[in-house]
Amino acid sequence: MINLINSGVYLVRGEELLPEGPECAEALRAKTGAAPSKEEAARSTISYRILEAHNTSGDMERLKIRFDKLTSHDITFVGIIQTARASGLKKFPMPYVLTNCHNSLCAVGGTINEDDHMFGLSAAKKYGGVYVPPHQAVIHQFAREMLAGCGRMILGSDSHTRYGALGTMAMGEGGPELVKQLLGQTYDIAKPGVVAIYLTGSPAKGVGPQDVALAIIGAVFEKGFVKNKVMEFVGPGIASLSADFRIGIDVMTTETTCLSSVWMTDEKIREFYDIHGRSEDYSELRPGDVAYYDGAVTVDLSKIRPMIAMPFHPSNAYTIEEFNANMADILEETEKKARVSLGGAVEYHLKDKIRGGKFCVEQGIIAGCAGGGFENICAAADILKGRSIGSDCFTLSVYPASMPVYMELIRNGCAATILETGAVLKTAFCGPCFGAGDTPANNAFSIRHSTRNFPNREGSKLQNGQISSVALMDARSIAATAANGGILTPATDFTGEFTSYAYHFDKKIYENRVFDSKGVADPEAELVLGPNIKDWPEMGALPENLVLQVVSEIHDPVTTTDELIPSGETSSYRSNPLGLAEFTLSRKDPAYVGRAKEVRKAEKARMAGEHPCETCPWVKGVMSAAKTVCPEADRTNTGFGSTIFAVKPGDGSAREQAASCQKVLGGWANIANEYATKRYRSNLINWGMLPFLIPAGDLPFSNLDYLFVPGIRKAVEEKQDEIRAYRLDPESGKAEAFTLRLGDLTDEERQIILKGCLINYNRI
Repeated sequence: MINLINSGVYLVRGEELLPEGPECAEALRAKTGAAPSKEEAARSTISYRILEAHNTSGDMERLKIRFDKLTSHDITFVGIIQTARASGLKKFPMPYVLTNCHNSLCAVGGTINEDDHMFGLSAAKKYGGVYVPPHQAVIHQFAREMLAGCGRMILGSDSHTRYGALGTMAMGEGGPELVKQLLGQTYDIAKPGVVAIYLTGSPAKGVGPQDVALAIIGAVFEKGFVKNKVMEFVGPGIASLSADFRIGIDVMTTETTCLSSVWMTDEKIREFYDIHGRSEDYSELRPGDVAYYDGAVTVDLSKIRPMIAMPFHPSNAYTIEEFNANMADILEETEKKARVSLGGAVEYHLKDKIRGGKFCVEQGIIAGCAGGGFENICAAADILKGRSIGSDCFTLSVYPASMPVYMELIRNGCAATILETGAVLKTAFCGPCFGAGDTPANNAFSIRHSTRNFPNREGSKLQNGQISSVALMDARSIAATAANGGILTPATDFTGEFTSYAYHFDKKIYENRVFDSKGVADPEAELVLGPNIKDWPEMGALPENLVLQVVSEIHDPVTTTDELIPSGETSSYRSNPLGLAEFTLSRKDPAYVGRAKEVRKAEKARMAGEHPCETCPWVKGVMSAAKTVCPEADRTNTGFGSTIFAVKPGDGSAREQAASCQKVLGGWANIANEYATKRYRSNLINWGMLPFLIPAGDLPFSNLDYLFVPGIRKAVEEKQDEIRAYRLDPESGKAEAFTLRLGDLTDEERQIILKGCLINYNRI
């Protein structure tokens, strides 16, 4: 079904793979009449050409990228614009679209959600942007319909910013990276590796894009096979897939931890642009006659079967056939993983979902940027036609990804077909994906065609004794399960026929409702600032020396950004840095906030010119121990901050608040064995936090220990990688040495850390 080739490969004329080896040159000459070097062939990938066209450094080993367009939603754009505004923003220098698809229900916190929306509208007027009101489209669907273009690059403040199927290399990053673009700066990365995703065959009836995506994620995630690389989709199997099908696979590439994705384009993608009235944005993208890739994932589409990704990660994937044949064993394994992930905080059980030898679920959701596409919902309607979801506990909700998709479903009758079953059809909304809508009952099991199934991401609250489960599936199998009364059923069991529905894009609703400045700023326009919209607190520069207290220690194999700063109810506070910070690690380590604040007291006193030991008695013993290795250390040159240790933090969302909340609580560093994603590490750096690394194994410190890092400012300035640090014992006065690493940092990243954060870097 799926094979990984962990060595270089050559792709010949976009069709045939040749593994790198001694006989490869001769084979290439026989097939093409030429045998280019590896370096030359690597320049023939689609990815290289797009990156080269957007690189401003003149050095393809060290890229400085300027994007064509930017996009954000209503739990990210306020912080981005406030940060850029504090740094001197006068006008958006490129098209910037502000969508409203996360806090669109306006259900929590009084006026604050709609206040954020009004801020977005006023910012689009003042700085020359585009504002998409609530319920019109989820961020990524609007980008597909109105922003994408072959060969372009788009940066979004949402991790699922993926438009590769449309020939657009898109990346999801934390807000500070968008701030840099708004201020005329660049996205700086080393040239990424490129992995060929080589597709052959065609999907079986009943198999959908989520099935293909989950199969790929399950094969590559744990191995880190495509981590921080570009996935380039090639091969003859692409021709068998519609544009919608490709989009459905592509949006899920984020869950592999890749950097970005791009696909070969053809007449089906030309037709997509034609339908959306943007024919000029299409161009054919193909690799050169001989293209070199750093590895390959081969996918035989004909062998993919309906999939289910069990809680609590998209990579925990099985075929539904395999699950139904071995459900007791798989459920037992899932329960074991949950006990680790949930820390035993709640009773968690799944085996009671087996009834009469069948697995029964309580909820189905088809929604958002992954599930809410036109073809997914039409296919679900075909399966559900003439059926009922029943009058028991099972529920089904369907969210079309945009109002144009919704209108077409009404016009072709699919909306009526779905509603007749007892299912509910709702407006464009991302809530079911991040925990702000359709929260299941306690201990319920939900199957969703959405993007993630992390713990508590469905909206339950572990700290309140609540837990539900989400499994990811394709819309087709969700519909088959709904038609079977909630009994888990693969769509390949559907014996009827799927209708080929034509799609007609009607942009009138956007013309009537979306505010588009056409790039014209109005400097006289006033920003609308609701009472929850707060400026960032003052953040100081990196001191010469640092005392850090470890205030949380996490030994899970992977820590998600949802665990660092929860989603769901916290989204209403994304415009209030200090208010949001109160939720930091609340589902993982509720003691974190209090501990971090205690350390922050010492730094606040120091920055005010006071003696920290008068505010925090623990400082005296800590500094006495620090002076044994650095006698000149004192309150004038030594700062105080908190840090956390996590094995592999930062999987999942691009949300910058996973880092900024630690920063406003006085965090100066993270210490990890590795960082799960490039975007989380970038968020740490942009908020002035040191992304320390330490080898896996026995830790030289424990939670609540004090660490001393003398000469840290000099080390950053002089580009030192290995940093000497010390574990301090305030009681004995001893200091035990150990080594930290900083990893690769660009010159700009070092300056941001030295200044204390990106705001200071641009303002000072």
